[in-house]
Amino acid sequence: MGCKILVAFDDSKNAMRAVQFVADTFSTDNKITLLSVLDNTAALCEMNSPELTPYFVSQQGSFCDLEDKKRSLVQDAIQKAKSVLTDAGFKPQNVTTKLITRKKGTAGDIVEESTSGYGIIVMGRRGISGIKEFLFGSISQKVLQLAKDVSVLIVN
Repeated sequence: MGCKILVAFDDSKNAMRAVQFVADTFSTDNKITLLSVLDNTAALCEMNSPELTPYFVSQQGSFCDLEDKKRSLVQDAIQKAKSVLTDAGFKPQNVTTKLITRKKGTAGDIVEESTSGYGIIVMGRRGISGIKEFLFGSISQKVLQLAKDVSVLIVN
């Protein structure tokens, strides 16, 4: 019987490399969860307050459209990743996907999910966008720092 593997996933090439590494390296009797942590933008898209700057109000629709597009891109990438795993021999019922809304921060949410019986977290080294990394630092480094009772494998 295999273990539960949590693959932190976004729509980046590095995340797909992590999925390919799992497909090439791990036994197909493992259970895989592809986890994506999405920004919580619903509140911003629904804001309607007189205190909002006119510029924000004028750009609010565009911002929300971009977030919807990002969600769609992540969902499409997850389906491709799921295909990579099933093509490698993982049973479809052993490959699940989970999209969650960010609560504690991306790294904190990944580590929190890992406490649900996962044996290992697998992730790409730099899966986030350049601007997010500049503003918030490397998610993989934060996961390494936060993870206490689970192994972390970072794929280069």
